[in-house]
Amino acid sequence: MLTVVNRLLSLGVAGLYLWAAAHTAAPGIALIKTLVHLTLPMACIWFGDTLGEYTGFMSGITNATPGFLVAFGGWLVLVGVPLIIIALSYS
Repeated sequence: MLTVVNRLLSLGVAGLYLWAAAHTAAPGIALIKTLVHLTLPMACIWFGDTLGEYTGFMSGITNATPGFLVAFGGWLVLVGVPLIIIALSYS
């Protein structure tokens, strides 16, 4: 159940980002850039359990990461980073 909620909410947030990118001065380029930037956080949210089980690609990663932590990191990148950028731009 929680996975479905995470996926629907992240899809809604990504849809808002894509909608905003489509309403810029150069919508084609903005849409492509937005899609590229959404790939990693969406993958972490949607496939957190699978990505958390992966080990051995980099030295030092020898244990699996719990899927909810991977999903939480995806949410931080998807929502947290833009909020920090917006907050810094107004200060």
